[in-house]
Amino acid sequence: MITERELREKLRKISALFEGATTDGERNAAAAAIVRVKQALAGMLRTEQPIEMQFSLPDQWQRRLFSALCRRYGLEPYRYKRQRYTTVLVRAPKSFIEKTLWPEYLEIKDALNEYLNEATERIIREEVYRDAREAPER
Repeated sequence: MITERELREKLRKISALFEGATTDGERNAAAAAIVRVKQALAGMLRTEQPIEMQFSLPDQWQRRLFSALCRRYGLEPYRYKRQRYTTVLVRAPKSFIEKTLWPEYLEIKDALNEYLNEATERIIREEVYRDAREAPER
């Protein structure tokens, strides 16, 4: 069972990995690492045209996570009128999206899903009924 404290530490490590932190001191100075990523993004913007990428994120938690990650790096997520709520668009260099933003999002999403699944399972077993298995197929 992963605790909230362990989850937070795991998220910090994931962020440090994608922000290029190499020492414990750098990992603790997350603000400096984010500045480095923003500077790298600014450099990419000088050499690479930003493109509009569309993402379909099926639930509010994934949309919130993705939007927060975009904003962390100075990108503004948006959607057009009459687009589904599951749609999130962002303008950024394709290489930044493919090498930093999307892989980091996937790592953090997986860590959060693991934590949320364990917490949900525990609460159901403790407060609703101890058998929380999926319904079998017939």
